[in-house]
Amino acid sequence: MRGLRTAAAVAAAVALTAGAGAGIASAADAGQAGAGACQPGTLKITTTDAGGSQAGMNHAGTYLQVRNTGKTTCAISGYPGLALEGAGHTALKTTARHGDTYFAKDPGVHQVTLKPGGSAYADLVWTHTGAGTAHAKYLQVSPTGGNAHNVLPFDQDVDNGTLSVTAWSAKLPTS
Repeated sequence: MRGLRTAAAVAAAVALTAGAGAGIASAADAGQAGAGACQPGTLKITTTDAGGSQAGMNHAGTYLQVRNTGKTTCAISGYPGLALEGAGHTALKTTARHGDTYFAKDPGVHQVTLKPGGSAYADLVWTHTGAGTAHAKYLQVSPTGGNAHNVLPFDQDVDNGTLSVTAWSAKLPTS
């Protein structure tokens, strides 16, 4: 009997790890927070300067806001997926750096529960010194890092196509 419980515990741990590694909310995570993973099509991304101006020392930034437009509570975690587009929606080489930005500390990866109409935020920062400038016109943002994404107007010059972004947080990330 003891061997059976150990085998079941190991199998559950492997399943939980596999689901978490793939960015999928597990049943255990959903039960603790009372919410399953947010589904594509229920999340809307916008930019907001709700935290005030983010400009200084050749750095510029804005906040990304993801809002649950669905009818049920859901959860997200991790970092938004990012890709720059030029005029005519042409793909531009993009590098996304996860962690602290020039203006905010990274809250780290954790689950954020979004009630219907609720929002989460990430800080998005880039430099504009003229080094290998990518002339962006649009920004693709995937709230969960998957293929489903929103395309936002983003008329910015971005050095080397490099963006820095914090993980999603229930509050505006600050320093």
